[in-house]
Parts: sequence; structure tokens; C-alpha cells
Amino acid sequence: MFIKRKNVNNNFGYEIEFIPVGSGRSGDAILVRYGVQGNYKIMIVDGGTKESGENLVDHVKKYYKTNYVDYVVNTHPDQDHASGLTKVLNNLEVGELWIHCPWNYAKEIIEFIDDEKNNYTRDQRITFKSFERRLAGSYYKYAKELENIAKEKNITIKEPYKGCKIGDFEVLSPSRDWHLFDLIINSDKTEGLGKTEDSRQKTLLFESLKDKIFNVVENLNIETLKDGGVTSRENESSVILYANFNGKGILLTGDAGNEALEKAYNFNPDIYKNLSFIQIPHHGSRKNNSPKILNQIIGKIGERPENSITAFVSAGENDENHPRRMVVNAFIRRGCKVIQTKGKTIQHFKNMPEREGWVSATPLSIFDKVESYE
Repeated sequence: MFIKRKNVNNNFGYEIEFIPVGSGRSGDAILVRYGVQGNYKIMIVDGGTKESGENLVDHVKKYYKTNYVDYVVNTHPDQDHASGLTKVLNNLEVGELWIHCPWNYAKEIIEFIDDEKNNYTRDQRITFKSFERRLAGSYYKYAKELENIAKEKNITIKEPYKGCKIGDFEVLSPSRDWHLFDLIINSDKTEGLGKTEDSRQKTLLFESLKDKIFNVVENLNIETLKDGGVTSRENESSVILYANFNGKGILLTGDAGNEALEKAYNFNPDIYKNLSFIQIPHHGSRKNNSPKILNQIIGKIGERPENSITAFVSAGENDENHPRRMVVNAFIRRGCKVIQTKGKTIQHFKNMPEREGWVSATPLSIFDKVESYE
């Protein structure tokens, strides 16, 4: 699904492109290009699978006419976000890799856990070195591989924590302390650590194929999406990015959940004022989106004109669970034009060069029947 545009001169422009990731489970592979002709900055945010990583490389070479990417950002270590970036690092010249490397803080994390006032426990057989190895393996192995490639190729490595600037983008979440001393420690992927009572009591309601029955009535005035959805600590660790391009706010959310989005909003409440483009969090999962946070970031129902904000969602072509219909409806009610990948490259742009043969993408319409929230 593509979008046609006119030729431009030296006016500032930008484009955001979502490359499809696989046909089943959803992932993210995003390109951002901005600036003036002859002096564009290019950023890749997540790489999806190996195949989509190759597609990112081909896209940069074919349409951007370059082998150089200024910034590569891995929002979190999930395979469907990180593994494709190996293709990017190996086949393009990269200025900076922005990635969380928790294994480099193993000693600091262990010392935090051992401080009695922090209410954590751990297997005392775990040493600093063994914990470092655990953080660099298993779930985190894709991120560790990216770090290794970057070191081999002398690519600058930086960590995307709250307040950091990546070109014209600012990191809104996570903060360093929240990431290292809560999200990492309380992650189900971090072995050998005792969780806090609060984390033990939290239950996660994951997406399931069993509830693909559309029998709940919705319309522009009836909303069944609920507050209080809980996602994994890994998803909450996703890097949230925001840029303001001449009054056009761009918000990229990765797989962030309500907690991370709330922290991002508290860090920069002005998101609401200029928002022009938003990535629907976690492929449109109902547990990562809520009326409360959408009201804060986008606005309440009826506040914004129809189609005044573009909302992209990355979803596998055969992923029956994403995006959730109730989530799509929630964005549409708040003035968003929702466009999904579903096997096609989609693009949002302003003042960018013409591409022959590209046509307008078709937005989703509001659903009159949605799945049950529970």
C-alpha cells in the first residue's frame, strides 16, 4: 500500500515508512528520512526478521540512493524487532547504533538487588560475571549480537534513555533507572532474581486466537477498550521517540504499554499539542492501549477533526490478532486515520520527492462489531 507525492525543492520534508514483517506474528521495521534534498538524515527503528532486515537494506539503496544510515535504533530485544538489524549493520554504513546493553551493568544491578531496602532477593550462587553472561544470552542474545557487530565495524554505540537526542528525535522512555532497576529485574526473561511482591501480583492477559469472535457492538460513541491493561516488562522497556518537524509531532512507540506511555507523556505533555503521526503501540494490542493514555496523547473523543492525525500499525499479513478492532476504533474516534501494513509497505510524508507508481493507501473504517476485551 503506497502513497504518491509531488516533486519538491529545498523545503524541509520528512517521510516515515513501515516495512512489512513476516506473514504471521507481527514485528516492526521502520524507516525515517528527514531534512532537505541533498542533506537528509536517515534513521532505522527496529529491523523485524532477517527477511525484513534485507528489505530495509534494499529500500535504502533503491529509494534513498545511499548506503549510509545515520542512526539505527533497537527499541527492545524481541526477535521480531532486533534480528533484522543484523542485516542492516552488516550491509549498510551506520553512523550510530542506539541500543540497551543491560549486561554492561550486571554489577550495578546485583548491588542494587543486594541492598535490603530495595526488597529483592536473588540466587546467591549468581556472580557478577555469571549474571552478565545471562543478560547477554537467551532473550537478550539478539541485542548482544548487534553490539558485537557494531564493535567489529567501529560503529558508535549509544544507549537510548530518557532525555537522549537521536538526531531530531528525543527519547521519552525508558529512564535508565526504571530500565535497569525495575524492568530488567522484574522481567520474566531475567533468570535467577526474586521479583518484588508487586510484580508477582501482576497478571498478564495475552492475545489469544480463541477470542476471535466479533460479537461486541461498537460505534463512534460506544467504546469497550478499557484502562488498566498490563503488558510484559520487556514491552514496557521499548524506546519511545518523539520529534517535532516544523510543528508536526511524530511519536514512535515500539511495543510500549500504558505504563511507559504514561511516563513518556509526563516527561513531555506537549506531545498532544502538535501530534501529527503516531505509531499504534504493540501492533494494536488491547493491553498496550487504553482510553486514559489515548486521551492524554491524542485527545478525548470528538476533540480533533476526522483524519487529522495519521496512525500506522505494523501487523503481519496473516496475524488474526493484530490490530485489535477495538483499538483501531479507539484511534479513529479520536480523529486518527488508521493504516495497517498487512504485507505492504506504508508511508507517511510531507514535502518529499516523487516516486513513480506509488498510490494512496486505504485507511481502515470503524468496525461495528469488535472482539471482547477479556
